[in-house]
Amino acid sequence: MELRPIRTKRDHAAALREIERLWDSPEDSREGEALEVLLLLVQAYEAKHTPMPDPDPIDLLAHVMEARGLSRKDLEPFIGTRARVTEILNRTRPLTLEMIRRLSEGLGLPASLLVRRYETRRTAA
Repeated sequence: MELRPIRTKRDHAAALREIERLWDSPEDSREGEALEVLLLLVQAYEAKHTPMPDPDPIDLLAHVMEARGLSRKDLEPFIGTRARVTEILNRTRPLTLEMIRRLSEGLGLPASLLVRRYETRRTAA
């Protein structure tokens, strides 16, 4: 495959097929270098044409808990009591600014994602 910008869905599909073909290529080979460039091209195309919306703060916390093997108890230093953690995760109470700061610093989460508006049971009712 000739390396060129990906501008259409057809170009994107062809690039994905080529990536699959080159996937096991050694890094220091021509094929490995072509794979690296193709991955960058596909990443740029997908970022522009199919951007992923940021998760809401509670979905982010749930994902981080699952990915890191954290329990609700592990969130207590950042959120408060066991009951408060439950209220936050069940969306009956919103995160406070202080909770967001502690989660950001303690778990290394981007505060910009934690301050996003999200629906709680109070706002949904």
